[in-house]
Amino acid sequence: MADNMLLDEYVTLPQRYIVSGGLDKDEIHYKIDIAENLAKARMSVLKGASDWREILMPACRQRNNNLVNFRSEGALSTWIYGNPDDALDAMRALWAEDDTPISDRIRDFVPRVKPDPKYRNGFVRPGTSLRLIAALLMALDPKQYPPFMITIFKNAYERTGYPMPPKEPDEATLYKHALGFLDKLVERAKARGFDRPSNRLEAQSVVWAYQDAEKRFWPRNEDPPMTPLQKLAKELMFPVKFLERVEKLLEDKRQVIFQGPPGTGKTYTAKKLAACLAESEERVRLVQFHPSYAYEDFVQGYRPKLIDGQPGFELKDGPLLDMAKMAGDSEQKHFLVIDEINRGNLAKVFGELYFLLEYRGEEMRLQYSESGETFAMPPNLYIIGTMNTADRSIALVDLALRRRFYFVEFHPDEWPVEGLLHRWLEANNPDMEWAADIVDRANKLLADREAAIGPSYLMKEGLDAEMARLIWKHNVLPYVEEHLYGQTDRLKEFDFDSLRDRSGSDGESSEDGGDGEADGSADGSGDA
Repeated sequence: MADNMLLDEYVTLPQRYIVSGGLDKDEIHYKIDIAENLAKARMSVLKGASDWREILMPACRQRNNNLVNFRSEGALSTWIYGNPDDALDAMRALWAEDDTPISDRIRDFVPRVKPDPKYRNGFVRPGTSLRLIAALLMALDPKQYPPFMITIFKNAYERTGYPMPPKEPDEATLYKHALGFLDKLVERAKARGFDRPSNRLEAQSVVWAYQDAEKRFWPRNEDPPMTPLQKLAKELMFPVKFLERVEKLLEDKRQVIFQGPPGTGKTYTAKKLAACLAESEERVRLVQFHPSYAYEDFVQGYRPKLIDGQPGFELKDGPLLDMAKMAGDSEQKHFLVIDEINRGNLAKVFGELYFLLEYRGEEMRLQYSESGETFAMPPNLYIIGTMNTADRSIALVDLALRRRFYFVEFHPDEWPVEGLLHRWLEANNPDMEWAADIVDRANKLLADREAAIGPSYLMKEGLDAEMARLIWKHNVLPYVEEHLYGQTDRLKEFDFDSLRDRSGSDGESSEDGGDGEADGSADGSGDA
């Protein structure tokens, strides 16, 4: 099913280009000129005139004609001059004045073509041969039967979320699919209140203009308008390709888990991405799992309640069912963000949802369902979980859950988190960029990527050397100490000032701990 939001964005972006006359000048006028010359060749064919080939081939070779692949044009020439009678019959069938459907015309035309083996690539592949056939069909009416190029249309399908054509399609199927897409663009433009594109040729011209969008859709002295994901990527200082990849994973399985050590921005990114894709924070809910969290908390269960003044129980929905009902009453995307997903007893919390997560659309009766009522996970409810790889309870995540989620890595030594602290400090606090070197040095000493120190510890507004030292002593070192339990001798390696000196910092060092305490050792044993 097509994504109307993406389609609407697709027809909105080129509007200034359309209104300025650029679309007519760059994409439409020359196609109409070619179509008029092809129409002359068609009239010659239908009259049985002997000059039809001399009219047709110059139209196919017309200046600025990018509608016909040179191999196809060569194959066409070889065919019509080498087999004039067969070619004339085929052209008459393709250009007939009767009501034969376009798909039938194409399917009748293709097997008649017998090109020289030298030019066989001009017709063998459906996408290549359809490029020529679609150009020839412009002789009927270019506004109804516009040009076609398979790569450009595939790019448009992917960009708008429009379904791809079926596998191994013939030329008629490919063209019918493309025409349906162009009709959808015209429909969405009208729904948005735009006058154009108003026909298939204008819609096809918009599709082709997208191949050079950065030059055509906005003046050179302006920055291209950013998509919501691009804006979020800029805010997070992540590559937009990373967020686009996560979006694709979500569209496939509907659920992903961000996994990595503490401080890598998993939860922050999950919340921000969910709000971006849902287009509203109201359609996002955050829950956090913990060891005592149960099915009754997450899905549905009985809770104490006074009923007519007497203690009793009522059946209450948990956040999963609440969000599922919200999503079921809407076509918009809804997100459930599960923080620390691995800290709960997952088999106990999810119950029969293990099945429903994998088989969206299937219905099951829930444990506490009344009157035989069944439940299905709506397709527009997405789940983003976060998992701390330094947490020993990660071992409790069973294979059944792993199969139902895509796992996305958040590690300080791996794209996109790698270098994040350097980028953030460079942009927000360049005088403190040396602090990122300290974190890098500490992670090399830890030599455990699953327990590495994440960048968010020091991504603080107004960070200075004193605050960095305090954060290190009271937040980072306790974490390191727990990880290196029993290795007291190693803790001295993580002394803030020692790491600062070894990082090559030219910043000013402090003799005291920055808070008036003598930091005699990394574990604080020198405190007064």
